[in-house]
Amino acid sequence: MTNNATNKLLMVRPVAFAMNEQTAVDNYYQKKESGKMNAQESAREEFDGLVEKLRAEGVQVEVLEDTHVPHTPDSIFPNNWISMHQDGRVALYPMKAENRRLERRTDIFEELQSRGYEVTTTVDYTAAEQKELFLEGTGSMVLDHDSKIAYMARSQRADEGLFHAFCKDFNYEPVVFTAYQETPDGIGQIYHTNVMMCVTDAYVLVCLDTIHDANERALVEEAILKSGKEILVISVEQKSNFAGNMLLVKGAADELILVMSSSAYKALNEDQKDFITQHHRILYSDLHTIETLGGGSARCMLAEIYLTKTA
Repeated sequence: MTNNATNKLLMVRPVAFAMNEQTAVDNYYQKKESGKMNAQESAREEFDGLVEKLRAEGVQVEVLEDTHVPHTPDSIFPNNWISMHQDGRVALYPMKAENRRLERRTDIFEELQSRGYEVTTTVDYTAAEQKELFLEGTGSMVLDHDSKIAYMARSQRADEGLFHAFCKDFNYEPVVFTAYQETPDGIGQIYHTNVMMCVTDAYVLVCLDTIHDANERALVEEAILKSGKEILVISVEQKSNFAGNMLLVKGAADELILVMSSSAYKALNEDQKDFITQHHRILYSDLHTIETLGGGSARCMLAEIYLTKTA
């Protein structure tokens, strides 16, 4: 049975969702929409819709409510500041945007523990913020738990030194590269690795065209193939529609399900869908508001809980 999927997820229901101007500096997926969009109402409907679909598949979704104070417009994306591991360790990550640092709430740990989850140790990397060094969790890193490989695309939100420290602490083999995207100012680094790469038990979905250096591209391909997985290539256009921002989860009877947004699903061609469904069932949900204003999609909303649950 694969370790690259869990049937327990943490999700944070938004109370004041909005476009975060602090993250829009280097997240070019965020777009201001014209017209009178009720961002909070729409985002909450999309959030609840995804939760309902996941629970209908037998996924244990632990929903926690955001708070009005302090204002945290990106709280719907908890995977960036926390990761929860099988050995009971919880890692806390340094965030580039100051208002995203406010998402790290101790009451979340207390609530998870009250629900029966065992936390043994906290590994805290957040002091790096004082040095302007950042590593935004499983946004900056894409982890292959089966093969103990960690992939990271360099960016202002993904410091290589911190990444190597994480890999040493959690026993992962680091694979580092630079991935690029078009921006209004020309070619720039992709801000999070998980928008261009998704690891499952059988294949890695990846936008190789974003890795411009041939040696680094070959390094990534070699690491994937050596791990015994196939490569499912997506295009730059598909990546721009969040086709890289997916997560494998376990449903009822440990059925493996690939979770994505409706826009990601629509962006895939029939051959790609056929390839995926040979291995996994697909679950997709409308996340238009969250994607447009938040610049994140399904994977960003899901913080995997690998902690042991006793109750």
